[in-house]
Order: sequence, then structure tokens, then C-alpha cells
Amino acid sequence: MTASAAPAAPAALCLGGFDPSGGAGLLRDVMTLAALGVHPMAVSTGDTLQNGLGCEAILPPRDPMPALAALAPHLAGTWGVKLGLCALEPLALGAIADFLAERRPVAAIWDPVQAPTSGVGLHGPAGLRALAGALLGRGDWVVSPNRPEAAALSGLPATAEPGDLARPLLAAGASAVWIKGGHGEGAELEDVWVTRRGAEGLGRSPRLPGDRRGTGCTLASAWLAFRLQGEAPEAAARAAAAWLRSRWPEAIRPGGAGRPCFAPAGGRP
Repeated sequence: MTASAAPAAPAALCLGGFDPSGGAGLLRDVMTLAALGVHPMAVSTGDTLQNGLGCEAILPPRDPMPALAALAPHLAGTWGVKLGLCALEPLALGAIADFLAERRPVAAIWDPVQAPTSGVGLHGPAGLRALAGALLGRGDWVVSPNRPEAAALSGLPATAEPGDLARPLLAAGASAVWIKGGHGEGAELEDVWVTRRGAEGLGRSPRLPGDRRGTGCTLASAWLAFRLQGEAPEAAARAAAAWLRSRWPEAIRPGGAGRPCFAPAGGRP
């Protein structure tokens, strides 16, 4: 097959932290998207000294704009973008958001990260809100915080109603806020999808046993994959959660060290 005859394919641009251990961040995004049949591309917005035991440091990356400019020919057709950990200044993130919005992604999701689960922190509430101000309103972004992150972004307690937690993000320009229920309490959990039309629960499910690294990265990347394959935003959230649950038993500990992460295999259930 000649290059000109090769078919176009859905592609996803991942912006996030580089975790050299592969348990979270960009490498986890790439594994998830590839497993779900979407071509991944990646540019670092934060470099970490991290492994399965914890994170020692988070460092600003090199200027991402030259890499993004090099990728511009691929940011066409059916493509989307996911943003995770971001160690950039808000002004730099705003420039990236404008660059992306000009190229009209089919779908965009921001999985806000205050800090890795174990180790050093990155953003306090004010820093996370500054990133939201730089990003939202520049393109059609879904935001997927857990309850602690939603609390930091809204200034409300993590126990507040989902609609109240989401309201400041919607006012800032988010198209939807997907509040994840994994950090709640009880034997069951429920994610909530909030838009300007209101809040809708995505269905209660039993809390899964144990712990996994990179669940936020995996879930947001899976959502992006399902969106690029034609699912509506809310349906893609349900599909991503179901896929993550199907992958939960397939856990590994690279080298036998640290917290478990998802095995790098599997497609749609």
C-alpha cells in the first residue's frame, strides 16, 4: 500500500506528565489508546522522577510548542486531545489551548492533577484554578476531576453536591464536568455527569477491591478513544468506566515493586 493510499485513522494527542515507570501519565495514556484502537501522540507538559513507590519530583518540561507545531499535520480529521498533569505556567497553557482550538479537535478532556497519589505535590487550589482559567473557554473541554480535585477547583468541600462542584468550571467554559466517585466512601460508587442542563448519575457500581496506579489517566484516555470512535460524550464516559472495570483484574507490579498498575493489554469488552 502506498503512503497516499493508507487510510486516515482516529488520532489522540496526549499532553501530560512523563512517568518513566509507565504506571501513569503519558505512557499509560499511550497504552490505553492503542489498546482501544486509536493512534496515540504525546507531548510532555511535566517531567516526573517517579516509580511505583512514589514521586520524588515534578519538573517543568522543555517548551512543548515546537513539538506541537511538528504534529500540526496530524491534528486534522478525527482527532482529539487529553490533558493530564501540567507543570506549565498558565500563560503557556493558554497558548497551547489556542493552538489546539484553531485545529478543532473532535473531543477534548482535561483530567486535572494536583499531585500523584504518593509523593510530592504540584498544585494547590489556586494553582489548579489558574490552569482552569487558562484552558477553559478556549475550545470545547470536558473536565474529569475526582472529588478532591473538584473541591480544589470550586473552593467547596469535597462532599458538596456534584452540581455545585461543577458550577464554577461550567461558568468558566467547560462543556461538561465528569465528577468521578472513586474517592467517596461506601461499598458502591457513582460518577456524575454535569452540564448546564443539570446533573445525571452514570449508574452505581460496586467499589472494586485494591488499588491501581493511573486510574485517572486510563479512564480519561479511554473516554477519548470511545469519543473518537463515535460515542456521544456521556455514553463515552459509561463505556470508559465499563472498560476500566473489565481491566481491573489484570494488574501487574513491574519488577515486583510498588503499587499495581494495569497490564498493557486488552481492547473493548
